[in-house]
Order: sequence, then C-alpha cells, then structure tokens
Amino acid sequence: MSKNQNKTGSYSFFNCIEKNFDKAAQFISIEKGLLEQIKACNSVYRMHFPVKIGKEIKVIEAYRVQHSHHKLPCKGGIRYSMKVNQDEIMTLAALMTYKCAIVDVPFGGAKGGIKIDPQTISSENIEKITRRYTSELIKKNFIGPGIDVPAPDYGTGEREMSWIFDTFLSLRSGDVDALACVTGKPVSQGGVRGRKEATGLGVFYGIRELCHVKEDMYSVGLDVGLVGKKIIIQGLGNVGYHAASFFHENGAIIIALAEREGAIYNKKGLNVSKVFLHLKNNGSILNFPEAKNIKNTEKALELECDILIPAALENVIHKNNANRIKAKIIGEAANGPITPEADEILDKKGVIIVPDIYLNAGGVTVSYFEWLKNLSHVRYGRMEKKFRENVNAEFLKVIETFCKKTISIKEKKMILRGPREIDLVRSGLEDTMINGFHKICDIKKSLKIENMRTAAFVLSINKIIDSYERLGIFP
Repeated sequence: MSKNQNKTGSYSFFNCIEKNFDKAAQFISIEKGLLEQIKACNSVYRMHFPVKIGKEIKVIEAYRVQHSHHKLPCKGGIRYSMKVNQDEIMTLAALMTYKCAIVDVPFGGAKGGIKIDPQTISSENIEKITRRYTSELIKKNFIGPGIDVPAPDYGTGEREMSWIFDTFLSLRSGDVDALACVTGKPVSQGGVRGRKEATGLGVFYGIRELCHVKEDMYSVGLDVGLVGKKIIIQGLGNVGYHAASFFHENGAIIIALAEREGAIYNKKGLNVSKVFLHLKNNGSILNFPEAKNIKNTEKALELECDILIPAALENVIHKNNANRIKAKIIGEAANGPITPEADEILDKKGVIIVPDIYLNAGGVTVSYFEWLKNLSHVRYGRMEKKFRENVNAEFLKVIETFCKKTISIKEKKMILRGPREIDLVRSGLEDTMINGFHKICDIKKSLKIENMRTAAFVLSINKIIDSYERLGIFP
C-alpha cells in the first residue's frame, strides 16, 4: 500500500493533487526546489475558539489556508461541514491556486472551513460562529480586500458572506474598500448578478466547448454538438442544479439525477425544473412521478450515458467502480471526484475527463468580477447602458433610412437593449471558459500530453512560475 493511501485504499485528498502536480512537472524544465515551493501551502491557520450555544460553551475548530502568495489577494471559499479537516482545506486551497492561474484570475489560492453541521445549528448560533471566525481572521491578518478574500462554499451562502462583511466593517471602520473583503454577497450588499449560478454555468460552457471539437467527439464515437447528448448529473446542489438547467435548456437530455438518498432515471429525459420543485416540496428527488428510483446513488454513475457530471463530493469515482463507468466524457463539476487510480483506468478506456481545476472555475471567475465591482464602487453597465442604447437607436435609424424598411417593434427592442450587469458578467465568464479550454488543448497538443488534467496542471504551473520569476523571487 502506498504511503499516500489510507487503510481503505483511498488516497488522501491532498496527495491526489500532489500526484497530479508531479505528473505535470515532468513536462516542465525547472529546478525541483522551485516546484516544491509552488506545491507547498504557504500559510496554514488552525484555530479553536469558544462560542456559547444555548447554556453550553462549545469549542469550535476552524481553518484558513493560504496556499500561494504569487498573486495577492488570496481567494477561496469557506465551507461548514463536520468533515472539515486540515488535509481537505489545504487541498482545496491548492486547487484554487491552479484554478485561478488557468482562467487568468489574479489571485493566490486559499480556502477556509469550520467544523460544524449547519443543519443542526440554529441561524442565530451560525451567525455567532461566523462572526467570531471572522474576528479571528482579522486578528491574524487573514482577511482583507488586498490580503485574503473568502467566498461561499459547501454549507455557506449569501447570508454568511453578509455577516462576514458586516463584522469586517465593524472592526475596520472607514475602510472604503471593505465591500471587497468577501465575495458571494447578496446584490444589495455589493454582490454581483450572476454569481449564484456561475459555477454551474461555467461547467456548461466548458462541456459545450469540448462538444464542438470534432477530433475529440469522433475519438469517443459521438457527434459534434451538445444537442441530444445524454447526461447524468450527480448532486443537485447549487452547482449541479444550475449545470443541469443550462444543459436542459440547450438541448441536452438529462437522463438521471443522483443525490445522497438515491437517484432517479428516465431514458427519455427529465425536466430539471419539475425535479427541483419536487425536491423542494418533498425533501428528496426520489419518487418523482416521471422517473424510476435507483436506491444506490453510486449505481447511477454506472448507467449508459454520453456525459457524466459528478457535482457533489470528492473520490466518488474510484478503483472499485471506474471499470463500470460507461460515460464517454466526464466533467468534474465537483472538486476531486476521481481518484488517481480511477483516473488511470478511465484514461486507458479512452474516456475524456474535463478536470476540476478548469471546469469549476466559473465561481472564482465571477467572484473576481464582484471583487472588481466592489473596488470600483460602480455597478457593471451603469455608465454605458443608456449610451449604448442611444447609439444603437441612431444606428437603426440609418439602417431603416438606407433600406427603406421599418424594423418591427420586437426586433427593435432586442437590438436597442443595452447590456445589463448579468449580461456583462455572463459574457465575461463565457469568454474566460472558452479561452481556458483552448489554452489547455494547445498545451496538450504541443507537448503531446495524453489527457486534459495533466495539460491543465502544466498550463497552471507555468503561469505561476512566470509570475514568481517576474517578481524576482526565483532566479
């Protein structure tokens, strides 16, 4: 058994990332010590603090890890879960570093976590814990617009980000850029439109781009394009739900959806909106009227399909089930859903794997847009929206005069409309995901790398090396 494995034979999450890093390092000519610096976590802050919950004082375990300082601020979400541990947070911080580099977001990677179960704690007590955690980060200079900028993750959302911002502002009164200390806030608190669905939309853009590549589609026996592709999605949280919705809206067929309690299947396709409404009303996706139940959620991953999207937990595809996976494309919407051993098995089978360090970068990309909005103190589109509408109106007049034809009111409305904030955000996200995909493909082709994951790591590491060298840190 490898030293990187535990007794059950599964890899430590952090060692999974290190193994992928080492594969990519073989394609990079640079001193070993410099690669070790890039791989290592720069700062690990483990804390314990007391919070009074009811009549008892509970000691809360929490973390904030800054993986890399090659760019500042550091950036990464905060998760609330009983599974939070140092290895997990270090791994997720490392992923953030590589992710940001791939999509040209100028942040170093970071991650935070609090070891609590938000499902069993009242809103009042979650607020107490969140505010105390924030004050602990402030004490050690682990949060700030130019230092470290948290965001939502598993178990957290807009509500918690608002509490973080409010606590930061109360302790840093007068900081004109305080809004930029955290992203994923409600729009009324400086958030940006389009942030909630950003990761799922990024997953959609990345897979859509792959489906346009003839060479890749023919290699797995599929036609070009997304329309008609049969998709299975594991996880119907924020990422999985929005990814499923965008795929469904654009002509793909969602044949199965899987959650912790089980999965549902319909070979003709599922209506995602109806399934989500059923989940909201019943607390489970099971017993959806238009689908068949699958009791073992892992079995849903093994069904015949074109594209499999794991959008929930890490290590769900492993050496024991990799050979039974029938998907031709796997898009990693979750962090680390495939173990290194499963990776090798799937590679040999010819499965195309679109890696997490690229595919789920939509969230941090739009968080970057929110951070920029907070620093500029102006909403996207506010300055130019009416100007563009006026220019378009003049342009239409010229066309109507020249062509001697009147354009319909419906067409005029479509052409005249200036861009809203959400239009600009989605446009920026789409462009980012498209560019990132083709940069990975170019590296893969030029260095004759076998898979997208290794190519993505090579791209990321090269960008980080370049950043360090230009800072004068590396000779």
